[in-house]
Amino acid sequence: MAKTVTSKVKTTQTTTVVKEKTTKPKKETKTKKTAVAKSKTSAKVIQTEVSQKTPEKVSAKPVSADKKPKTMEELLSQADYSLVVPKKGGVLKGIITVKKKKSLIVDLGAKTEGIVSDKEYDFASEFIKDLNEGDEISALVVSSENDRGQVVLSLRSAASDAKWEYFEQAQENDEILEAKGVEVNRGGLIVVVNGVRGFVPSSQFGREFIGKINQLAGETIEVKAIEVDREKNRLIFSERHVSEAKELSQKDEALKKVVDGEVYEGVVSGVMHFGLFVTVEVPVDDKKDKKGNPENIGYVEGLIHISEISWEKVNHPKDYHNVGDRLKVRVLGVDERTNKLNLSIKQLQDDPWITIGEKYPTGTTFTGKVTRAEAFGVFVNVEPGVDGLIHSSKLDPTKELHPGDEVTVNVENVVPEQRRMSLSVVLTEAPMGYK
Repeated sequence: MAKTVTSKVKTTQTTTVVKEKTTKPKKETKTKKTAVAKSKTSAKVIQTEVSQKTPEKVSAKPVSADKKPKTMEELLSQADYSLVVPKKGGVLKGIITVKKKKSLIVDLGAKTEGIVSDKEYDFASEFIKDLNEGDEISALVVSSENDRGQVVLSLRSAASDAKWEYFEQAQENDEILEAKGVEVNRGGLIVVVNGVRGFVPSSQFGREFIGKINQLAGETIEVKAIEVDREKNRLIFSERHVSEAKELSQKDEALKKVVDGEVYEGVVSGVMHFGLFVTVEVPVDDKKDKKGNPENIGYVEGLIHISEISWEKVNHPKDYHNVGDRLKVRVLGVDERTNKLNLSIKQLQDDPWITIGEKYPTGTTFTGKVTRAEAFGVFVNVEPGVDGLIHSSKLDPTKELHPGDEVTVNVENVVPEQRRMSLSVVLTEAPMGYK
């Protein structure tokens, strides 16, 4: 039995040893594989980190033949470049590359260059003379291609905008500008300033030029811009704002001194069909010169409406006064919107209708001149500012009366409050057949 047990034990031990020898090599093999795997993994991680940190190396790889641009569109898209396509009527921005005496070459970023020449250049020449190579401009496309393949451009709009901005700035800064007289009309003088036509009204000339405006065609004068309105295309200048700047600077003070109903002296500065413009002289203080005249005077513009020139009917103001005439006026009020005075000449005298009833009571006979003939009757002048009416029913149908004809009439009725006087014709010849 003992032998048998021993034998089993040995067998067991032997088996154990064998197992141990067999197991150890297997464990070593797994460890090596794991180490190799970890090593490869670490290498991949390191390679990935390097790739993330240095993208330029990746982008620097050559593009395969399949991805190379084959058309202009593909090339432009890869270069992130957009091509400008000029269209007639469109407005494009560009850089001046060449400036010549009669043309401008402009880089529009298009397949071909743009050009400003001929009439378009001449029109904007004043604007172009201040431009230089390298300046950016906006231009209107007149034609997408001329016979040389160039885009034809216009700077009219840009030039016009620049000129309006020039005058707006000049008005804001109260700058003195040079104006050349071009043409004289009834309202004043047409001038050219910085290549643009404007207007100087008769009322905007100083005393030095009153009555001499007709001599200014072709002459150069100094002016200031007083109205710049690009929407209405209005450009108004004033010579007075240069020659009488001191007096006009006292305008606000003079306006405060104006008294309604007061009589002032003034000079006719303009004659229009609707009335007379007058430059009114208003003392701003009580100082007098050696001759006793006001030392400090402010000039305020005013208008005498045609209805305020005379008590009689006025056909045209020029029949009564001319530019340069000195006269007295009565102030009726101040136009708060324009700060101009409403004036009157006729208010310097009493209304003739107030006393006409006393002068020409019913039954009075007098001879007057026909002033106008209407379908309903004929008007006869009684005295300045008063006309009487001969109704058509009281006229001799066989004898027609015309303006200027003298006629003897009889006063039938006078209503001063309604400014009405009824007349009838006095027979100066015996009717035919009367004995």
